Amino acid sequence: CWNEYLTTRIEQNMVVNCTCPISECRAQPTAAFIRSIVSSKEIIAKYEKALLRGYVECCSNLTWCTNPQGCDQILLKDGLGYGAACSKCSWISCFNCNFPEAHYPASCSHMSHMTCAKCNHGFCWRCLKPWRPTHKDYYNCFAMVSKAAWREKRFQDYNERCTFHHRAREFAVSLRKRVSSIREMPKIRTLTFVLVACKVLEQARKVLAYSCVYSYYNQDTESMDVVEQQTESLELHTNSL
Repeated sequence: CWNEYLTTRIEQNMVVNCTCPISECRAQPTAAFIRSIVSSKEIIAKYEKALLRGYVECCSNLTWCTNPQGCDQILLKDGLGYGAACSKCSWISCFNCNFPEAHYPASCSHMSHMTCAKCNHGFCWRCLKPWRPTHKDYYNCFAMVSKAAWREKRFQDYNERCTFHHRAREFAVSLRKRVSSIREMPKIRTLTFVLVACKVLEQARKVLAYSCVYSYYNQDTESMDVVEQQTESLELHTNSL
C-alpha cells in the first residue's frame, strides 16, 4: 500500500509535502523511508528531481537556467543583477525580472512595460494591469489620432529593427553550429577564429535588439543622440562582420 501510495504521489509531483495516508495523521515520510519502500529506479529518480526542484524553489539565491532550448543547470544569483553566463550552456539570464534572458541595455521595466499604439495606455504585459493608475479613459482616444499614428509608426520602426536583429542573431547561432560540425572533421582545424566571430555576432545582435527597446522608451533627447550614434556604429561594424 505504501509503495502504491508513494509512487502515485511522486508521479503526480505531490511527494514533497505528502503526509501519512491516514487522514488524522500528519506525519511526513522521510527520504530514507521512501527509498526503502519504492523499488523502481525510475520512480526514485523522479523523486530526487522533485526534491531538487523543491529545494531550488525554496532558496531565494538559486534559480534554474532560463535557456528556452532547455537546460537543467542551477544558477547562483549572488547579487549578479542582470546575470551571468550559465557554465553549462552559456545562456545569460536576468535575475531581476522573469524575462528569459539578459536584456542589456534595456531595463527590466522596459521588458514589462507595454504601450497601446492608439491611446498610449501603458500596461504590464505580465498581469495586464495599468502601468500607472492615472489612465482613466481606455476607449475615447479619437482626439489623439494623429499623435497616435505617429507613435504607432515609431513603434513599428523600432519593432521591425528589433525583430531583424533577433533573426540575425538566430542566423549567427545557426552558422556557429554548422561551423562547429565542419570543424570536427580531421583535416579542418583552423576554424576557431570563425567560431569566435560567430559568438561576437550573436552578442552584438543581442545588444542591438535590446537597444531598440531602450531607445523606444527613452525620452531624453540629449542622451539619445549619443546612444543612436553608438548603436549606428555598432550596427555598421556588425553588418561588416
